[in-house]
Amino acid sequence: MPAAQPAEPSTEDLPEDLTRLAALHGVATSYRPSPDRAVPASATAVTLALAALGVDTSSPGAVRAALAAREAELRERLLPPTVVRWADGGTPAALAALPRGTRLRVDTEQGETRTEAGQLPPGVHRLTATAPDGRTADAHLVVAPARLPTPAARSHGLLVQLYSLLSRHSWGMGDLGDLGELAAWAGRSLGAGFVQVNPLHAAVPGAPTDPSPYRPSSRRFPDPVHLRIEDVPEYPYITDHERARTLRQRAGRLRAAVLEQDALIDRDAVWELKRDALELLHEVPLGPGRRAAYCDYLAEQGTALEDHATWCALAEIHGPDWHRWPEGLRDPRSAATDRARTELMDRVDFHSRLTWLTDTQLTAAQRIAREAGMPVGIVHDLAVGVHPRGADSWAQQEYFAAGMSVGAPPDAFNSLGQDWGLPPWRPDRLAADGYAPFRRLLRGLFRHAGALRIDHVMGLFRLWWVPEGHPPTEGTYVHYDAEAMLAVLVLEATRAGAVVIGEDLGTVEPGVREALRERGVLGTSVLWFERDWTGDGRPLPPERWRADCLATATTHDLPSTAARLTGEHVELRDRLGLLTRPLEEERAEAAADTAEWLDVLAGLGLLHGTGGDPGIPAEEAEIQAVHRFLLRTPARMVGIWLPDAVGDRRPQNLPGTWDQYPNWRLPVADAGGRPVTLEDLAASPRLHALTDVVRERGGG
Repeated sequence: MPAAQPAEPSTEDLPEDLTRLAALHGVATSYRPSPDRAVPASATAVTLALAALGVDTSSPGAVRAALAAREAELRERLLPPTVVRWADGGTPAALAALPRGTRLRVDTEQGETRTEAGQLPPGVHRLTATAPDGRTADAHLVVAPARLPTPAARSHGLLVQLYSLLSRHSWGMGDLGDLGELAAWAGRSLGAGFVQVNPLHAAVPGAPTDPSPYRPSSRRFPDPVHLRIEDVPEYPYITDHERARTLRQRAGRLRAAVLEQDALIDRDAVWELKRDALELLHEVPLGPGRRAAYCDYLAEQGTALEDHATWCALAEIHGPDWHRWPEGLRDPRSAATDRARTELMDRVDFHSRLTWLTDTQLTAAQRIAREAGMPVGIVHDLAVGVHPRGADSWAQQEYFAAGMSVGAPPDAFNSLGQDWGLPPWRPDRLAADGYAPFRRLLRGLFRHAGALRIDHVMGLFRLWWVPEGHPPTEGTYVHYDAEAMLAVLVLEATRAGAVVIGEDLGTVEPGVREALRERGVLGTSVLWFERDWTGDGRPLPPERWRADCLATATTHDLPSTAARLTGEHVELRDRLGLLTRPLEEERAEAAADTAEWLDVLAGLGLLHGTGGDPGIPAEEAEIQAVHRFLLRTPARMVGIWLPDAVGDRRPQNLPGTWDQYPNWRLPVADAGGRPVTLEDLAASPRLHALTDVVRERGGG
């Protein structure tokens, strides 16, 4: 039964009982936008967050009853639902606190039974405790390596939004065939160690589709829009040759429109063509070997894939918002859904096969990268959440907090806060199930990743929950069991032999970066933000940068390096009405910031020092100097934003905009705004000059 609707007190002075109840459920009653300032959370946010966790706060009496019940539960329980044991740690506190004489039984993942919790193999095991007084408790025991292995040597690589990089074979947007070509060329010709791409998660279908790769339908399964159709082994055996030829011609026109006619990338148009082609491919029987491989994939993915494919099939009939489906179909475990799954068996198989085909091409891209000599290979990106109307929120709805959205509190850069429109996971349900949804998610991504970037990695510790219908200012932080989340992450990444990079930009809770570093999770350092914030505020000298990070000049959410050097990013924001201060003030501040960095680069001899060429344009020399600086830092990974290599001015995404700017729809372009193909990149003198700088020993 859902909790009763809570009252909405208007006072910011929370009653003591409510404050204590919130603390026992991990709901914050205040937050610190800066170390010297504490802001109380609104009573509305606290009560609604508790309600989303199934706690009745509808009256003072209900709060008192809930508090008493929670205190009694914590006092009487033998074990929390999930216990963590690190390989380098001693006895977990939860086990040390058990009454003397308590008997333990551990049923391991490997099928063994132990009577003690020490010297266990890595995995998520089942732990049973029996106290002398007869009380028993079951828990999940996560045994994790002490930390992720550190990359053996520094590597440099490319960062690119895959859709933005078209080749002469793309169907209107970059695809997995292009990714394989990019990795093979960058590894063999540029000595690159990795290629980092945007999230390739499945999107919510419909026209227009949300173009943001950070609001997916499913994080667990990839989007078949990224398929290279011609690389599917069944493609040569399509029987309707005329239809296939027509689709290729239309794809050629889409590609030409983007590359030659200044058109935006049209994901919906690309998907329409690819879906028609995939329908033709679905008619081609799989050979015995391919059929066996497909069946193995179905068995391995199990219910999760069946749910995903069922949602896709139902969305074709009822639309992509499952909240508006017939009531019986809103529950993935209902009899109505079972009947529909049977009736739509062919469509469920179609979407399952598309997922398998995409998985095989993702695996191929990583194999190609490693064969090209990349020590890491493809760095995939994990979005912070999923779309509230998508497949994951339907199939796993018991794990999501109803009526809540993830966002960010007000800060120095955004006084109104942010609401990202993504439902958060419930920490209590995750813990009760041994973090199974998180484990399955990571396992699926690590199948074809040499490394994983985790967007807003601080979400492993806490997330800002915004109640539906309320502004982001009326949100509050809800805490997760960071030790358990980290243990699962380290366990699955180690099993896959993968690196993990946390996107830890912006306001970060004290202790988070230290906890991540202790477990081998790399951070993200962007040049323009690296200043001595606790001292004089000047640019941080390269030797003072942290080693455990991916160092870059920019990201997909920030201005390109060329735009920042010229100040064009300020002019763009002014044209779109995004400035909060007079244009001249913004120009002056940006110019001063850039000038200060250029002074640092000049002082280190990076502008005209070793490897510099006084004959190249000043802007190109400055971009090279920026990357020489990155090589002077101890960062274990150094990334080149691919558009920087050809002088692109335009950001791929401009936060704070929707229709005003073509976010997520721009192809990589040169300094003049002309689209640059993958083939053009391979022959670009400017790109080769920059990558030569990055390959220089010692960075100049």
